[in-house]
Amino acid sequence: MSDKVRGPLANRYTDLVGIRHPVVQEGMGPFGTTRLAAAVSNAGGLGTVSVPGTAGDLHAAAAELRRSIEECATRTSAPFAVNIPVGHDRNGGIATFARIYLEAVFAARRADAGMASRLRVLTTSAGFPAGLTARIHDEGMIHQHKVGATQHAVKAVEAGVDVVIAAGSEMGGHAPASGMHTFVLVPNVAAAVDVPVVLTGGVRDGRGLAAALCLGADAVALGTRFAATTDNTEWHPAYRDALVAAKEGDDLLTDGVFGPCRMLRNPAAEKMRTATVSPAEKIAAMRRAQIEGDTDNGLVLMGQVASGISDVVTVAEFLPRMVDEAAAILTSLQPTEERKR
Repeated sequence: MSDKVRGPLANRYTDLVGIRHPVVQEGMGPFGTTRLAAAVSNAGGLGTVSVPGTAGDLHAAAAELRRSIEECATRTSAPFAVNIPVGHDRNGGIATFARIYLEAVFAARRADAGMASRLRVLTTSAGFPAGLTARIHDEGMIHQHKVGATQHAVKAVEAGVDVVIAAGSEMGGHAPASGMHTFVLVPNVAAAVDVPVVLTGGVRDGRGLAAALCLGADAVALGTRFAATTDNTEWHPAYRDALVAAKEGDDLLTDGVFGPCRMLRNPAAEKMRTATVSPAEKIAAMRRAQIEGDTDNGLVLMGQVASGISDVVTVAEFLPRMVDEAAAILTSLQPTEERKR
């Protein structure tokens, strides 16, 4: 990327991915994030298209994913990503749904050279991506993988992963079972691996971005903050309202589809915590909140950071302002003589 389009916090991660700012939109499936992803990419970050689910007619879902990818490509000329939870099958390998989704991503890129130049990054999560990195590289993509423990970060890098996303327990949606906070996890991971590290969990503004960079991260990923934006038009407005209204202690961590999952404490979440609920029922409850706006009987996935979010913003204004705020903070921390240079 030329110096003319590099942002004030450009670094090895932004240069690798080809974006202006070290800000990533989290994978937020099974919800539609196509328009949000395009808005984040247009603002200089890395938007992420999410998969539509892990149950039901997977081939129909893969076709839906491809349509989402193609729509995102029509809405932005900047790089964007796709997030795929890899899960696992009975033998410990990659889950069937993940393989189907991966093929949909690769097929979309092969069919359109312009698409391939923009869909540069594939993010995997919710399980170890055994044997996938070489395939992802063969398809010409950058592979970033989400982990919740340092040992998993090291293992991922040894497998060839290009970027590690270090996920703290305070994040929304599926959180790591390790229970590690970002302030402990990220410095550990940054010291243990030699690839770019993205912090996810607990960031809502420039202060969090500045702190992440000080901890050794190269970028941050945001989910809850981006969910509470006007660009998140594929979700019911009541979902955004619930996030903005949440206070400290309003979150609940319970079993999700891939392990621990953080969400709004409501009747649906309490039921899931105390009763046996199938994965399909959980996904249906997530969609109930997202599509119908039923934030009592649906599951509202959110991070603890929701307690500090008090407004709905536009991505185009928020993201550059966040970066400028972080840059100003970091500059203010430098010795006076260095600031004069």
